[in-house]
Amino acid sequence: MAQGMSAVATLSATAGNTAAGTVTFTQKGDKVTVVAKVSGLSPGAHGFHVHEKGDCSSGDGMSAGGHFNPTGKPHGDPNAPDHHAGDMPMLVADASGNASLTAELSPMTVGAGTTDIIGKAVIVHKDPDDYKTQPTGNSGARVACGIIKKS
Repeated sequence: MAQGMSAVATLSATAGNTAAGTVTFTQKGDKVTVVAKVSGLSPGAHGFHVHEKGDCSSGDGMSAGGHFNPTGKPHGDPNAPDHHAGDMPMLVADASGNASLTAELSPMTVGAGTTDIIGKAVIVHKDPDDYKTQPTGNSGARVACGIIKKS
């Protein structure tokens, strides 16, 4: 595993939205440290995932495809034993629409193996993730998209 390898996604708003920010991913041992700073959100919780295609070309973010799930697991809470490699904790925006998150996640990896996230997309959703509905968590529309690039 490439220790300390990192990647970054610069988030841009999808059509009709104002969300923007950055998400960095750093490999630390068998976990990836994710640090997100996002603005322009509605106050409250927002689903937050790595999606399978590094494509933010469609106005609605749907070109990024479904959740990144190379291990064929059900969608779920990233703290639960079974979840997509791309499942991440929710972003929670304050009254001003700003959200920050720092989390250590697995099984995603940066730069190696089947769970490598480089070249995939990060999506921020309009609604909270219920961590139950398959395969999406019922998180609603995609309000921001960014492609993960090696940094």
